[in-house]
Amino acid sequence: MSHVQVSELRVRYAETDQMGVVYHANYLVWCEIGRTDFIRHFGVSYAELERRGVSLAVSEATVRYHGSARYDERIRIETRLAEVRSRAISFDYQIANADTGARLVSARISLVSLDRAGRPSALPPEFRAHLQSAL
Repeated sequence: MSHVQVSELRVRYAETDQMGVVYHANYLVWCEIGRTDFIRHFGVSYAELERRGVSLAVSEATVRYHGSARYDERIRIETRLAEVRSRAISFDYQIANADTGARLVSARISLVSLDRAGRPSALPPEFRAHLQSAL
């Protein structure tokens, strides 16, 4: 079974609209939190990848909204690695209310590896091997 990285946070007031409901784009930010926690768990941070000249750029995002989060609720982000290729990786996400378990969002985000010039490049071999061990 593949590794599941769990991240939790509390909805901040700035993430909500006037009615106290989380603005839809913030779920993508929460996916990024899950993704960076996942990658860090496997021994390297985004910052370290960038120091090595590798950037991970979002190439595709699919988000399905099932419910709404509200101000001050506790949120649980479950992140799973879906695919690793030579130049790209994809993650699946489930975002839920941490207290009730109510599903809020399911998403898949794909990223492409870029070099310092912004051209597609291979993922570093050791990083790719660590990620493949999570599948």
